[in-house]
Amino acid sequence: MDMALSLAKEAARRGEVPVGALVVRDGRILGTGFNLREHTQDPTAHAEIIAIRQAAQALSSWRLNGADLYVTLEPCLMCAGAIYQARVARVYFGTKDPKAGAMGSLYEVQQDTRLNHRVVVESGLQADSCGEVLKEFFQARR
Repeated sequence: MDMALSLAKEAARRGEVPVGALVVRDGRILGTGFNLREHTQDPTAHAEIIAIRQAAQALSSWRLNGADLYVTLEPCLMCAGAIYQARVARVYFGTKDPKAGAMGSLYEVQQDTRLNHRVVVESGLQADSCGEVLKEFFQARR
C-alpha cells in the first residue's frame, strides 16, 4: 500500500485526483497506475484500469488469476467490472468512496453470487493516509 500511496501522490503532483494502484502476483509487481483522466481526457484512465492493463501486458494475458490489486481508494463500478473481467483474486483498498464506491460503499459487487468469479476484498489498509492525500488535494482545489 505504500507504493500505491506514492503513486497517488504522483497523481496529485500532476493535478489528477490522487488515486494509486498496483497489481502484484507472487511477490512481483506486474502493473502500476495512477489517475490520468485529465492528462489523457480519457474517462477510463483510472489508476486501477491502468495497472490492470500493464499487468495484462506483462503476462501477455488478460487473465490475472492469483493477482492482488492494491488501490488507495475503493474501486468504482467501472473498475470493479475490470477487476472481475481480469479475474483478479484479491483487492486491498485504503479508504472508502461514499460517492462512487462499488466494493462496500454504494454497491457490494463482490457479494453478488450471480457473477462467475469471486474476489476477496479487504478495506481499510492505511485508510487514514489514503484519505488524507485525497482531503489535502481537494482542500487545495477549493
